[in-house]
Amino acid sequence: MAPIVVSSATTLTAASSSRSFSSSLLFTTLRSSTALRVSFAVSPFCSSRDRFMARMLAPDTLGLTLPANVEAPKILFAAKDIDVTEWKGDMLALDSQLGGLLAEVSSEEDFTGKTGQSTVLRLPGLGSKRVGLIGLGQSASTTAAFRGLGEAVGAAAKAAQASDVAVALASFEGLSAESKLNTATAIASGTVLGLYEDNRYRSESKKPALKSVDILGLGAGPDLEKKLKQAEDVSSAVIFGRELVNSPANVLTPAVLAEEASKIASLYGDVFSATILNAEQCKELKMGSYLGVAAASANPPHFIHLRYTPPSGPAKVKLALVGKGLTFDSGGYNIKTGPICSIELMKFDMGGSAAVLGAAKAIGLIKPPGVEVHFIVAACENMISGTGMRPGDIVTASNGKTIEGHVWIFHIC
Repeated sequence: MAPIVVSSATTLTAASSSRSFSSSLLFTTLRSSTALRVSFAVSPFCSSRDRFMARMLAPDTLGLTLPANVEAPKILFAAKDIDVTEWKGDMLALDSQLGGLLAEVSSEEDFTGKTGQSTVLRLPGLGSKRVGLIGLGQSASTTAAFRGLGEAVGAAAKAAQASDVAVALASFEGLSAESKLNTATAIASGTVLGLYEDNRYRSESKKPALKSVDILGLGAGPDLEKKLKQAEDVSSAVIFGRELVNSPANVLTPAVLAEEASKIASLYGDVFSATILNAEQCKELKMGSYLGVAAASANPPHFIHLRYTPPSGPAKVKLALVGKGLTFDSGGYNIKTGPICSIELMKFDMGGSAAVLGAAKAIGLIKPPGVEVHFIVAACENMISGTGMRPGDIVTASNGKTIEGHVWIFHIC
């Protein structure tokens, strides 16, 4: 087995070091005396049922660029109960088994357990290849801290090309049964996100070697299985959103963004419905301000409305999530110029819509009861042409309000 990650916010004082530190450990000689309780594969990318974005793009995409079909890596998460007679989370005892190596390295590398600190050691001849330290800082009891630990685990495993990792806290004190479940969920989610790389547009890329992660000492059984499945769903949705944001504007057009939304409604048709309005339908609804933004683009706008209804029972709460959907924002005739305007990054102007559609995917997977959710995205491009809006032009919105176009559309830098 390759590195075991042991995280902690406890203090270690060793004879070989005059300093104390708060730390996390990677230790590879821990063994489980109990049987495997729960395991399943986590796929951080689209499932096999999903059509990848590349399959939905028009063959005449500008620049002939299409994202590659990236094979979804499968990570097996397993929950195990460790035998506390073997290891009680005592870092001094753990360090003693390594002959004071952890304290020595911590002193030499000034490792104090601060957030973001990490170090990995090779341990030849000990049955496992590596042991490491990962700092959690003062916020070691928060979900964000444990998710950050998982991301550090994924990054370390990726750098070491490790195939198997085990994670155990160096101290379980103060963790209730529910806290242990939430901690395991955060670590699993963070590991997937830390391992993820968007390689769809690279000519060559390496596949992650990580295949399995053992989560030790944080419980086992149906409750944890349910929590880990939820972590899988949320991580998959986060990565889906990241892939949308990372896609260049010549690939992710308003039409493609609308197709992605339609795909969500199709995949989770038992709880989702979709309404996609084209430019003519928006004109019939007198959506002049929206159409004004899109007037200069060769890519027509698409107004997206997804609706989630719970699979059973009434909806006691209704929510609406609205995300900005400019797949590229040139600034119009007040074009974005100068170093602070970053026009080359304006593909990110649809980040709000990526977050909204990512949330829709997560909700479609989890299917929460008692809530109705509406997801709204006005997808379009703000470009420059003879048909585009001019500074000072007046448009009429669907509510009858007239608007004189200045900063509201052109984002003057």
